[in-house]
Amino acid sequence: MPQLPAPDYPAEVRERLAADAEELIGRYPDSRSALLPLLHLVQSEEGYVTRTGMRFCAEMLDLTTAEVTAVATFYTMYRRKPSGDYQVGVCTNTLCAVMGGDAIFNELKEHLGVGNNETTGDGKVTLEHIECNAACDFAPVVMVNWEFFDNQTPESARQLVDDLRAGRPVEPTRGAPLCTFKETARMLAGFPDERPGAVGASGGAGPASLTGLRLARGEAPHARMVHQRGAAPQGEPSAEHLSSHDAPQQTSASDPAHPSPPTTHDRGTSSRPSDSAGPVSEEGE
Repeated sequence: MPQLPAPDYPAEVRERLAADAEELIGRYPDSRSALLPLLHLVQSEEGYVTRTGMRFCAEMLDLTTAEVTAVATFYTMYRRKPSGDYQVGVCTNTLCAVMGGDAIFNELKEHLGVGNNETTGDGKVTLEHIECNAACDFAPVVMVNWEFFDNQTPESARQLVDDLRAGRPVEPTRGAPLCTFKETARMLAGFPDERPGAVGASGGAGPASLTGLRLARGEAPHARMVHQRGAAPQGEPSAEHLSSHDAPQQTSASDPAHPSPPTTHDRGTSSRPSDSAGPVSEEGE
C-alpha cells in the first residue's frame, strides 16, 4: 500500500517555523548545510522528527524527502517517535560501565518499568544507554537532555528520575540549568538560550580533568622519569631493574625475531651495531 503524503503544519505554525528556518539557512553559503539545524528546529516543535517535519525541511532546502530521511535516521539525537520531556541517558561505555554505569542503567529500567529507548507512561522520561560523552573523569555519568550529572550511583540516579517526574527542581553537576527536550532542541538548532542563569554558563572542567594541567604547571609532583637501561643520568639511581616495558627501546630492538635496520631516530643514539641483530645479554654488559 502506498504511503500517504505527510500532512502539513497548521498555517500559523508553518509561518513561524519558516521564519526561523530562513534565519538558519541564511547563516550558510550553501542552503543544504542548514539541514542538521533545521531537523533540530522541527524536533523542537513536536519533540521528535515527524514526517511533517522532514517534508518541511525538504521544501525549505529544495531537497527530496529521501535525502532528509537519510540524515534524520543516521543521527541518534533525532528522535523518530514521541519521546519524553527528559531524555535520561546512562553512559555504558567501558569506564562508566565498570564504575557502575551498567548497574545504574539496570536500576533505572526496573524502577521506571521501561527498556532502552522507551518512555514512561506519563511522557516525562525516556531512558537510553548512550555512548561516551567525554566525561570519563567523572564516571559513571548520567545525562539529562545532554546536561551532565556526574559521579552517579543507582540510588542517586533513581532519585534524579523521581524528581524529574515529580517536577521538582533538578540541577546538573555543571553547565546551564536543565530545560525540556524541546527547549534543548531549539538551542541545538542555533538559537540562544536566554533563560536567567543560562547566559554565560559553562560546563567547566573539574579537578580530575585538571590534574594534567597542574602537573605541567609544576603545581604537583611530576611523574617519575624512566630512563633507558644503563643510561640513568649521573646522580640518579640506575634503571637496571626495570623491565623492557618500563624503559624505551631502540626501534630495531622492538622485535628481535624480525630485526630491521636502525631508523633515523636511532642513528646516533646507539653505539652497538649488534642492536639490529637482536638483544644483547645483560651478562655481557
